[in-house]
Amino acid sequence: MIKLGVNTVLFKKYSFAEAAAAIKKAGFDGLEISALGGMCEHLRLDDWRSQKDEIKAVMEETGLAMLSTEVASQDRERLLKAFEAGAEIGIPVINIGPGGKMDDEDSLKQSIEAVQKLCELAEPFGVTLCVKAHVGNAVYSTPTTLKMMAGVTSPAFGVDMDPSHIWRAGERPEEALPQVLSKVKHIHIRDCKGMGPGPGEPALQACGRGDIDLFGYCKAMADGNYDGPCCLEVIGPDLDMTDAAIIAAETYGYLNACLKKLGAR
Repeated sequence: MIKLGVNTVLFKKYSFAEAAAAIKKAGFDGLEISALGGMCEHLRLDDWRSQKDEIKAVMEETGLAMLSTEVASQDRERLLKAFEAGAEIGIPVINIGPGGKMDDEDSLKQSIEAVQKLCELAEPFGVTLCVKAHVGNAVYSTPTTLKMMAGVTSPAFGVDMDPSHIWRAGERPEEALPQVLSKVKHIHIRDCKGMGPGPGEPALQACGRGDIDLFGYCKAMADGNYDGPCCLEVIGPDLDMTDAAIIAAETYGYLNACLKKLGAR
């Protein structure tokens, strides 16, 4: 079954316990704990051991599944801490961006080589390092994602397929997903009004509010028998609890209805 979750960055004004409680009330199966340096560190990688018991207690109290963490950075030392935390706390997926420069073959090659080395570091910890196509980076589209898939051979590698970035690259995400699904281990999801360059204000990132064919995307997930995490990721200014909870609940209702209709939940 596809597990629905929320990246806790949506609740960055609030504690991890408060974020988890709101995510549970919205109906989600689990969460992605944010470790985004300078933005939202519900998981403080420099101090994760002191948080371990608290995080586990919150997860046990809410009954939520720990689906992933987003680190974004390719900094080797931060990622080693993320891998350690993942192994100890039970975080199966670590999400990062590809880095590099768009439409630069040398940069793409360097990015692929860097991801391979980072995945090799992840292997002993039993976690999966997922990388998503990202607007403006070396891997930003389906063709560049396919090149990364061909170039990274580590068993710890996975693709994090975010339809909003593929949409802003000028593609149709529902057509792109089947091409990369064999390596997809995580999905970041949000809607997008217009073609960017950004995803729009937070309220318009709620699934169902924008222009992406997210029902078609859900159908591609279901048709391809995807059964991994699918986590709402909303980036933008700080939101109060009411606004953040509305975005989460609206997204859960939309995605749950789509996936139930498709027999995927």
